[in-house]
Amino acid sequence: MDGTMAPVTRSQAPKISPFLEPGKTTKVGSLAILQLSRDNLQPVYLKAPAGKHDGYAEGAVVNTRYGSFPHSTMIGVPWGSQIRASKVDTGSRGRNNKRKRDKSDDNGREASATVTEEKTEQESTPAEVNDGSTAATKKVVADVSGFIHILPPTPEVWTSSLPHRTQVVYTPDYSYVLHRIRARPGSVLIEAGAGSGSFSHASVRAVYNGYPTEGERKGKVYSFEFHEQRYHKMNKELEEHNLDSLVHLTHRDVYNGGFLIDGKSPEAEAIFLDLPAPWEALHHLSRRNPKNPQDKDWVSPLNPRKSAHICTFSPCIEQVTKTVSALRRLGWVDIDMVEIANRKYHTSRERVGLNLSMDRGVNNSARDVDEALARLTEIETRFREHAAKSKESDDEMDGDDDGLIKRHEKKEQKGGKKRGGDKKVKIDHKPASPESFETPASGMPLWMEGRLITRGEPEIKTHTSYLVFATLPREWTEEDEATAAARHPVVGEQKVIGVVDKAARKQERREQLQKATGNRKARRMERAAELAVTAEGGASGVVP
Repeated sequence: MDGTMAPVTRSQAPKISPFLEPGKTTKVGSLAILQLSRDNLQPVYLKAPAGKHDGYAEGAVVNTRYGSFPHSTMIGVPWGSQIRASKVDTGSRGRNNKRKRDKSDDNGREASATVTEEKTEQESTPAEVNDGSTAATKKVVADVSGFIHILPPTPEVWTSSLPHRTQVVYTPDYSYVLHRIRARPGSVLIEAGAGSGSFSHASVRAVYNGYPTEGERKGKVYSFEFHEQRYHKMNKELEEHNLDSLVHLTHRDVYNGGFLIDGKSPEAEAIFLDLPAPWEALHHLSRRNPKNPQDKDWVSPLNPRKSAHICTFSPCIEQVTKTVSALRRLGWVDIDMVEIANRKYHTSRERVGLNLSMDRGVNNSARDVDEALARLTEIETRFREHAAKSKESDDEMDGDDDGLIKRHEKKEQKGGKKRGGDKKVKIDHKPASPESFETPASGMPLWMEGRLITRGEPEIKTHTSYLVFATLPREWTEEDEATAAARHPVVGEQKVIGVVDKAARKQERREQLQKATGNRKARRMERAAELAVTAEGGASGVVP
């Protein structure tokens, strides 16, 4: 059950991870994150355009709802660039699929299983090379279907796009955790429960201060994973991301196996436990053997020269209670529990007006009081006209023909004259023309018009989790006391703060108060004597 990765030895300089130093432009074989929309991210390993790939004459192609994007259009461009969709030529891709279907019909389930296995392997290994075709790659042609943005890999975007093998630790949680456990460049961090690798990528960036050489101590992450399949998948991801020399991944049950590496201590000062029962692994994170403190052969995984800071990640309060009890028994101090509830806010401008079209971001209501009154006037005018027409129709139905003729003649004569009185207010409800959008009446750009609106998410999109923090101080021995005394000698001091007991401090304070009271009495007596002498001199007529 216990197995560790061999130490990384390199005869040449290691490859720099794109998570640490992505460079200014994209490169062949590097990991890139495609942003399809605000919350839709897709990781892809860029492949060189070397002939046909999967039936596409343009080489490797990423197909999305916004169009097709050949890898050749995403190589050598600055990070953050907008990539336009392209018109791709499927070539023999359709015939290959048809041939696979025919073969499946002839050979039955065996061929179908083979096709499924090939497809699964292709989806699970996005970094594989092209199919080796030597045919020339077709030049891509831009399309009008849409666009995407290409982003450099960072722990934040990787957390939002990684393939989930377990529940992941999201950015609001791990950013606060790394701050509280004091993960900084040069720190050594222990992580138990690697899972999908979200916290691993964030922690290695926090402790990174260079790639280690033989005999040199650098920032490093020691990660432990119990599940064998997740261990192999994460091990492969670390190699593809060039992080295998900074993250030491181990397949182990830490409840029984502990946190040592080949029997040696990693000397960690930061610990993060994402385990179902973290209290069962805490006895391995001690300065001495909890069962036998006099055991000289027991090796602690903690750094003996620094205090250790721990965080446990638990989804229910019962786990928190057991973890806190175990921490107290083992001597951890400053125990604290925190729950993080993250909420996103979306800010936009809202254009308001009855004369605006029903476009997205437009509130089709009255902009001010004048526009509201104009709208009410129009409605009332239409209502009166409709009521008058209805009354005339009823009169025509009830009257005779002569009366009908007279009314028609009267209506024609009335229609020929100019009508006064109420003017009909007309509000144009048609969509505004493109010219009006280019030069708005306010003289401001279109994107600056309207009210600034900020809306929060209707519900918090996060999973409930409790973070328990604690600190284990370093041991202070007689040798440390002697070293400190030699470095900071005590010369001529009468007293040292903190060396007297409570009773002695009370007695010292009592003596100080008595002395201060006696001094006040003496000053009052002196003042009274001076006043008496002054009074006697005034009575005898002698001024002192």
